[in-house]
Amino acid sequence: MSGNPGHWRRLERMYLTAAAINEYFRPQVEIGEGAAEIRIAVRPDFFHAAGAVHGAVYFKALDDAAFFAASSVVEDVFVRTTSFNIHLLRPVQEGALIARGALVSATRNLLIADAELRDDRGHLVGRGTGSFMRSRIRLEDIPGYSEE
Repeated sequence: MSGNPGHWRRLERMYLTAAAINEYFRPQVEIGEGAAEIRIAVRPDFFHAAGAVHGAVYFKALDDAAFFAASSVVEDVFVRTTSFNIHLLRPVQEGALIARGALVSATRNLLIADAELRDDRGHLVGRGTGSFMRSRIRLEDIPGYSEE
């Protein structure tokens, strides 16, 4: 395991400053060893026609939390999602979505992480499991990661 808070802070900065999609979702992130938390405030522009948060937002929160739980222990290269399975359990119409990811298994080439998604009242609203692999993209070459 990594155990490197500097690495975790650089991942957080990369996520918040270099991932253009986050300009829309405006998430918050906190990364630790083998763990990550993503928080996204619910907004009406996230809703499907029936007036609740679309599953795409659930997926983003769950995948990001699992991704950063896996990435927390890989300090040299960018990790990429290779597969992700999601279960949508309950609709959300207000408040916030909080995804917590946890690293389950790590080998040299394959990382497995789970994530739970809860509303801000603590109700479980979704779950996901992902497989992640090391890429050839060096973290030091990614904007936001290497910049102080």
